[in-house]
Amino acid sequence: MMFLELSLIPWRVFGAAAAWPVASQQQARRNALVSTTALAEQRRERLDVEDYLAARIPVQRAGQRDVSQNGRHTV
Repeated sequence: MMFLELSLIPWRVFGAAAAWPVASQQQARRNALVSTTALAEQRRERLDVEDYLAARIPVQRAGQRDVSQNGRHTV
């Protein structure tokens, strides 16, 4: 494309095309920040549940059998 042909393109279109990579990169950064925040929240919730359950469920040692209240053996 020659320079003369470029001058026929409306400047608004040219400006939007020139600004697109910057806007696209900024949106991608925002999306990454939002997803990272959501994943961190899910991880924190999962760890909270693990801590809660670990505090309330006794740990069984390997090979040890426990007899539940109904008399059946559980492993």
